Amino acid sequence: MSLLDVRNLTVTYAGGAAAVRGVDLRLDAGQKLGLAGESGCGKSTLALALLRLLPAGARITGEVLLDGEDVLTMKWGRVRAVRWAGASIVFQGAMHSLNAVHRVGDQIAEPILLHRKATAAGAKKKTGELLEQVGLPAARADAYPHELSGGQRQRVMIAMALACDPRLIIADEPTTALDVMIQAQILRLIEQLVADQDLGLVMISHDLAVLADTCDRLAVMYAGRVVEEGPARQVYEDARHPYARALSAAFPRIGDPASRFAPQGLAGDPPDPAALPSGCTFHPRCPVALESCPEEDPVLRAAGPERRAACVLVGPPGAGEETADEPAATEPAAPGSASADEPEAPANGQADAPEALEKARPGTP
Repeated sequence: MSLLDVRNLTVTYAGGAAAVRGVDLRLDAGQKLGLAGESGCGKSTLALALLRLLPAGARITGEVLLDGEDVLTMKWGRVRAVRWAGASIVFQGAMHSLNAVHRVGDQIAEPILLHRKATAAGAKKKTGELLEQVGLPAARADAYPHELSGGQRQRVMIAMALACDPRLIIADEPTTALDVMIQAQILRLIEQLVADQDLGLVMISHDLAVLADTCDRLAVMYAGRVVEEGPARQVYEDARHPYARALSAAFPRIGDPASRFAPQGLAGDPPDPAALPSGCTFHPRCPVALESCPEEDPVLRAAGPERRAACVLVGPPGAGEETADEPAATEPAAPGSASADEPEAPANGQADAPEALEKARPGTP
């Protein structure tokens, strides 16, 4: 049984904005899953939906199975018990998440007192241990948030997330606004905690390079859907979906003069969730869109071993997938390849699709 199993999750805000549209994700204990995408793609909404932290009026459907128990059908008393103890969130912007008029030690101790029914002395001792676990002296428990640096405040947020020994941590851009040295320290800290305590981690970021270096798997979101998912390093270095390729190309690579002096970007902005384009929602910005893209909304389909992408250039749905009873004897055929018994026939103008997608690779002229 997976630690977290998200099935066909949808979130629609009051007014009709479809922020999350049919997302499926799976995470095992000890694994790290990265969520990437531009602002407005639904990443933070998805994170909040996992623990039912969305504002009143938001409509959520689907399933969020945490250790086999559906969070979306829990009674409120059970949801309150699951928060902190079963799963916790490290919010972005620690200065805005911490209460400015309370000492950080009291804020860390609060969930321990509520969920663990600990004594005041026990909560204080646990608070000191948590601070030392994240690399801060126990004496910093008496500090106010404004007396700490940005990196120290982020460490306090991580300590607070670990206060009740959860099995799942959701980190929503935990290194935002931190300098690169502090970012590296925070990322190494999170990795070490996941490895030592066998936690599951869902990490949200705009930076594919950070996620590729930190996470085991990577899911790229666009317009409320996952458009590509697979091993993190493979998705970063050889993305199959044009949007994922564009995100990867936006970050200069060390040792690559072409990307350093002429980083590639992507024109335009993500679509309004309340007025999504027809067909593939990425087609207005896609550099390799076909005539069929405004009408056809592709689903995630096999794009290689343990990889999926939602693009008509990848291949037909189910191509290369293995059944539960009979594993495939050979690796999936490359997109556009023909079998020995049946010649390839172009459809919907896709005869040159693989070549078009190849030209969308970062650094390809």
